[in-house]
Amino acid sequence: MQTSDLLFSTITIAIALFAGAIIYFIAMFIFKRWSRIVILKRVKIRPEQMKGALRSLIPAVCVLIAFPILRFSEGLQAFISHIVTLWIIASIGWLAIRVIHMVFEAILENYDMKAKDNLAARQVFTQIRLIENIIDVGIFVLTIAFMLMSFPHVRQIGISLLASAGVLGIILGFAAQKTLGNFIAGIQIAIAQPIRLDDVVIIENEWGWIEEITLTFVVVRIWDLRRLVVPISYFLEKPFENWTRASADLLGSVFVYTDYTVSVEKVRNELTRILENSPKWDKKVNVLQVTNATEKTVELRALMSAADSPTAWGLRCEVREKLLEFLQQRFPECLPRIRIEMNKSD
Repeated sequence: MQTSDLLFSTITIAIALFAGAIIYFIAMFIFKRWSRIVILKRVKIRPEQMKGALRSLIPAVCVLIAFPILRFSEGLQAFISHIVTLWIIASIGWLAIRVIHMVFEAILENYDMKAKDNLAARQVFTQIRLIENIIDVGIFVLTIAFMLMSFPHVRQIGISLLASAGVLGIILGFAAQKTLGNFIAGIQIAIAQPIRLDDVVIIENEWGWIEEITLTFVVVRIWDLRRLVVPISYFLEKPFENWTRASADLLGSVFVYTDYTVSVEKVRNELTRILENSPKWDKKVNVLQVTNATEKTVELRALMSAADSPTAWGLRCEVREKLLEFLQQRFPECLPRIRIEMNKSD
């Protein structure tokens, strides 16, 4: 290969890369003029999320287009062609992942996770995030597979291993059964949705919110800000409590123990007054009942409702505190007491 041919080919590649950069900037300029492409009613897409992948893909395609006029030696031309092919395959995989994320993020923009009644949002977020993870894994595996298939020797090795694929599959199945089980469990969670993002659950005697769901594990944010990480298969194999499975609103209960001389009707009226003056009460449930009576005390249960579990917890604490204060100030003689009766001796 002559020096002039090498110089010509190098300059050609540089021009192709420069042309790719120009095309990229023109494309991004057009995207910024229409920064949001509206599709399907209110679904808004932001193409700038693809700029990293496009910055990689467009110059690679320009170099590939310029290949017929290059004057490298046959061996060097084949080597560079292979490098560019790998570059394009990786860029296409990257672009595919970014497009999927862009579309899903555009869909999720129409759902507010911070709303009080966010059941529909939690359903969609859970499905989208799990499907997004599954598609990401699939695209990554396909990208690696196509890149490996571009190597002739690797492709031949793969063909020669087909005869032992059955035995190899059995070995891998036993070795990765836990991983595959969690992967399948993740798909089941996305479809059946026994849990969703931001669900309130009690698991392993801990109360918290579902913070993150992946294909292999779930992160639960405990009420004291600790994080409990459990395998995703746990939610298909073991029982747990989901306080927001059907709706976010909950019933809360407060138990008060008093003497037999207490006026239940007056305590009931006080409960009504407390709830009506509390912004935490959703005005649905207001009940006071005598649920037990022992040889020492009377058990009163106050039942109330709230919009969600944190609000219900705060309402329970407020009602408990104010009922106790009411009894202390108005009926201190009705607080639990132990009676001792002594007979006077003759």
